[in-house]
Amino acid sequence: MGKILGIDLGTTNSAMAIMDGNNPVILENAEGDRTTPSVEGFRKD
Repeated sequence: MGKILGIDLGTTNSAMAIMDGNNPVILENAEGDRTTPSVEGFRKD
């Protein structure tokens, strides 16, 4: 089976998970948290 990645793009926080066999594993960010604040950026140009 190919690799499976799930992405939850929430309005406040986002998360990602992979499948390890039949079990989902939520990935941690660089700080060790399982969710990351969702952020948008806007530029004049």
